Amino acid sequence: MADLMQILTTNPLARQLGVPQPTRLRRGRELPSGPVVLAAVGGAQGHGGVVADSLGLLGLTPQEALVDTPGTRVTETDEDGRTREVPTPYPGKIGAVVVDATAATGLDDLETMRGVLRPALKALESSGRVIVVGLEPESAGAVTAVATQQALDGITRTVGKELRKGATANLVRVDLLTDRPTTAADLASTLSFLLEGRSAYVSGDVLHVGHAAASAAPETRPFEGQIVVVTGAGRGIGASIAETFARDGALVVGIDVPAGGEALSTVVNRIGGQALQLDITAPDAGTRIAAHVAQRFGASARIHTIVHNAGITRDKLLVNTDEQRWASVLEVNLASQLRINEQLLDPDLPGGLDDNGRIVGVSSVTGLAGNRGQANYAAAKAGMIGVARAMGADPRLAERGITVNVVAPGVIATEMWGKVPLVTRTLGERMNSLQQAGRPVDVAEAIGYLADPASGAVTGQVVRVDGQLMLGA
Repeated sequence: MADLMQILTTNPLARQLGVPQPTRLRRGRELPSGPVVLAAVGGAQGHGGVVADSLGLLGLTPQEALVDTPGTRVTETDEDGRTREVPTPYPGKIGAVVVDATAATGLDDLETMRGVLRPALKALESSGRVIVVGLEPESAGAVTAVATQQALDGITRTVGKELRKGATANLVRVDLLTDRPTTAADLASTLSFLLEGRSAYVSGDVLHVGHAAASAAPETRPFEGQIVVVTGAGRGIGASIAETFARDGALVVGIDVPAGGEALSTVVNRIGGQALQLDITAPDAGTRIAAHVAQRFGASARIHTIVHNAGITRDKLLVNTDEQRWASVLEVNLASQLRINEQLLDPDLPGGLDDNGRIVGVSSVTGLAGNRGQANYAAAKAGMIGVARAMGADPRLAERGITVNVVAPGVIATEMWGKVPLVTRTLGERMNSLQQAGRPVDVAEAIGYLADPASGAVTGQVVRVDGQLMLGA
């Protein structure tokens, strides 16, 4: 059944009345069609610095951004003969504007930000990109510098809410003033993800990039020959995760409960993967996963990535929630993951997680914002965020090059979401800056970015895949 907004937006009268028209988003490993323009704000000179070097590693030669100032404006005459001063326009549409604000230390630099963004936003193509790169505010030093860097957050989130036609705005925080500074290679995978269509449903987010001992170059098939384990792979988001990893070269082991075995087999057969029917709440689930990997791929084989996607809901108002309903959600959605992680991280376990491996969890914006009737689910999903932050800061994992992150999806058009009442579903899909639901592949692409061998400098992070949802903003 077509949803209410789809019916309305296909009506010419609805367009005249200003009913929002969801834009078809650019997806996949597709860069913007227009040029990428780069501006350096603050003490950075020209296109020097880590941001320009990182774009160069991606094979991009950015153009110099225009800057709106009173002295650069031109006079425009409207059809009634009235004149006004407007920013000098770009000669055509641009694909993305990247602002290197790592040297921004004062409020005058924020005026330069305005001057850069004003003409760029007017010229941005459909599904264009605004990417601001700044420092971690606490590392900036003086109070004014900290305030300036923190202001980038407010600017970027606001721009995300003002953009139209599927364009997105995101902020990247880097460490340049520490003894382990972020390098161009560290930053490259994040800029690649944000510029490409893989980040179609990521907007208004803040991504943090540190430093990795060794950062691989971004590849179009980054998981060639790597073993990737996906729980809850039989349908919906899990199936899309499995398919996306297989597309990018991975040897996928899909896991689901025995009751979902038929659906799981359909998915893994389609992608040439392996199926493992397993209850992840079993005390030895992690060792059984490792044993399966060692048996199927050889005694020396090890897992590159495990994606904790499996989850359940048992919704009730907290006042009506008994201990069984509470415990079942915490057990599947959180406790099982803790046990599996601990078991797979044993360096002596055949088929366990490899050095430079990746652990990625599928949390939810509910874990950030809460949701009526889902206290158990919110607790588990928030707990997953805590797991990522704690493990991401563990020096023992850092020594092995292992990263731990989560994604937090918002409204995603799955079969389960399709069962939500029509009016509720329609309203929910429009409560974000992109004014539409995301697709399972949007979640899968974000997970692929975090699992990429080139993303070793990204750990302990939460990537929201919600189109800049109003909840938990």
